[in-house]
Amino acid sequence: MKRSRFPYAKSYTDRHGRKRWRYRHKGFSRELGTDFGSDEFKRRYAGAEAEFLGRRKAGAGADRTIPGSLSDLVASYYKSPEWRGIGESTKRTYRGPIEKLRAKHGDKPISGLGRKHVMAILAEKADTPAAANNLRKRLAQLLDHAIALEWITVNHARQIKPYRLDGSGFHAWDEGEIARFFEVHPQGTLAHRAVTLMLYTGAARVDAVAIGPWNMKGDRIEYRRQKTIRSNGQLVSIPVHPDLAEVLADLPSDRPYLATAYGKPRSPDGLGNAMRDWCDKAGLSICSSHGLRKACARRLAEAGASAHEIMAVTGHKTL
Repeated sequence: MKRSRFPYAKSYTDRHGRKRWRYRHKGFSRELGTDFGSDEFKRRYAGAEAEFLGRRKAGAGADRTIPGSLSDLVASYYKSPEWRGIGESTKRTYRGPIEKLRAKHGDKPISGLGRKHVMAILAEKADTPAAANNLRKRLAQLLDHAIALEWITVNHARQIKPYRLDGSGFHAWDEGEIARFFEVHPQGTLAHRAVTLMLYTGAARVDAVAIGPWNMKGDRIEYRRQKTIRSNGQLVSIPVHPDLAEVLADLPSDRPYLATAYGKPRSPDGLGNAMRDWCDKAGLSICSSHGLRKACARRLAEAGASAHEIMAVTGHKTL
């Protein structure tokens, strides 16, 4: 992959001697991680670029927003209960495609947005169907808000079928890959503990980094999903598997299970970067932390759990 595709990605060496990358442009800066050109790197770069463009546009003409325009709708949506009810990590993910859309079409009136226009906007991302479908979801949310404001009566984004995907999203770890990871990262290592915790709880990164001894309720582990925390959070309460109990035994009681070497809470992105390094060391280039949630659900299904029983473990609100 040519570096010219990421003109504002600048490398630096952190205090551990590791090469890292940062988006830097006109005083704006965002971390991009250590794996230049990876899917995670590209996602972060696109998000940083969209945030930069959104901030520049807002700063240049915040007082000249056209009433009834897409930019006006986005500003209103960011103040809505729906937006405020979304977790901070989800907001960061959603802002990327929203701000890119705003930068390109922000001055156009929502009342004039027809089905053909929505199809044309999505068609621009036809070569990346997953990104097109993601944009469709964000646009559908914005247009739902426009209907609530009585700016329009029809949500054309919801009338358009999503693009067919060739793959199945994040790769679900198979048993051979799990065994390989534990072979390279034996019990007692942070890598082993992190994968065991996520594999036996189905917790997402943002939840896994916050789980600690305070989440143990007898022989169960309980937590509320950060993704839905503003709506009181989806409660997850599951039995502690013996393998997980063994790994968590005798850990300090005053810090999260995946705390840093200094005893501080680890960030979700920090865990993601570490997981990338651990998986690469084990030769598992297609494995990721999110794939452990899928592996947890797969194991439950293979054990005969119903769809609703799997939901109770993973914390999904709907089928």
